[in-house]
Amino acid sequence: MSAEPWVSPDSFVSQYNFYEEAKRGLKMPSRVSIHDTTLRDGEQQTGIVFQHDEKLSIARMLDEAGVARIEAGMPAVSAEEQETIKQIAHLGLQADVVAFSRCMKQDVELARKCDVKGVVMEIPSSHHLIEYAYGWTVEKAIDLSVEATQYARDHGLTVGFFTIDSTRAPESYWKIIEAVSSQGHMDTLAIVDTFGVCAPHSVSYFVEKVKERISKPLEFHGHNDFGLGVANATAAVASGVDIIHTTVNGIGERVGNTSLEEAVMALKLLYRVETGVRTETLHPLSKLVQQLSEVTMPPNKPVVGDNVFTTESGIVGGWWTKLESLGMITEMFPFTPQSVGHGPIRIAVGKKSGRESLLYKVKKQGLKLEEKNLDDVLQKVKKLAVTKKRVLTDEEIAEIVDKSNRQD
Repeated sequence: MSAEPWVSPDSFVSQYNFYEEAKRGLKMPSRVSIHDTTLRDGEQQTGIVFQHDEKLSIARMLDEAGVARIEAGMPAVSAEEQETIKQIAHLGLQADVVAFSRCMKQDVELARKCDVKGVVMEIPSSHHLIEYAYGWTVEKAIDLSVEATQYARDHGLTVGFFTIDSTRAPESYWKIIEAVSSQGHMDTLAIVDTFGVCAPHSVSYFVEKVKERISKPLEFHGHNDFGLGVANATAAVASGVDIIHTTVNGIGERVGNTSLEEAVMALKLLYRVETGVRTETLHPLSKLVQQLSEVTMPPNKPVVGDNVFTTESGIVGGWWTKLESLGMITEMFPFTPQSVGHGPIRIAVGKKSGRESLLYKVKKQGLKLEEKNLDDVLQKVKKLAVTKKRVLTDEEIAEIVDKSNRQD
């Protein structure tokens, strides 16, 4: 690592991230683990269906990426799902393969038959869900949790206790987790922001309060309803969480989950926290999941969007024409395309382009453009871009330049 942690050959971020006074109160570890739930919670996004072979392909690539734990699915969904989970468990992956289950002995039995290493065991923890959505009492939720977690432990499965709606359950939550910790079993406890309703400062507070009561490794499972999925995950890590849950591209229930690629890059570059994920796999992994989920990411999606390393602005494009020749990529972008497995940096030509951008593009295409014709060609480019409501293709640029040359 560089003596200046905000600079490396592949990245250049703000030095303020690393000032001691700015980091005061943070408890950032050197490493945190990734639990990826693309194959379960990711598939819960309306309209997404992963077929058997597709799930195996995603699992293999998650493993190649270096994800520590893969949540392969929920056996109670169907016999077909059970077979898929079992085959993932038998792929010989380096990642731990776990299944998602309710706090019910029959769900644990289904998971056992899938040969997974462990189970993520869910129970509602907020009083309103327990009473109105499930029709239970808090005592029933406790009894089911104690019985099922003990059963899973006794049958050789690791248990990640997953408390639905943790962040809106001030009283019932504490009763449940303390009962399971003392009477049932948990290897880890997941703090679950099911509806994405926490802000980063409250995540930090909540994690600290849980740590005062429970001496188990903690996990954080967040959703993105207010666009704070990654911010909340990093706040959880800064407060002592050991494992964060993610999905590729942030797909998932309603508005989605904490984005794998964004969380990994933010932790690595802004906090120097390693996750074990090989960042050069992030863009190819994103493309695979886009293809198989049939959910295309916006072109400006952080880290993996098609236009992350593309600029149209004349001013910014002018910067690049100078910086490229000096090899100063990260003076223009916070990290290099290669570091996330992305394609090359591109200058797009359209309504916002300037003279330098156009000249750069023309030279890249191997075209000849007389200096005296530059402004005229630029105006024609801008006019066509407005008509088309997009940047121009290489062919359209070549046609405009060719017509200009033939008029001389």
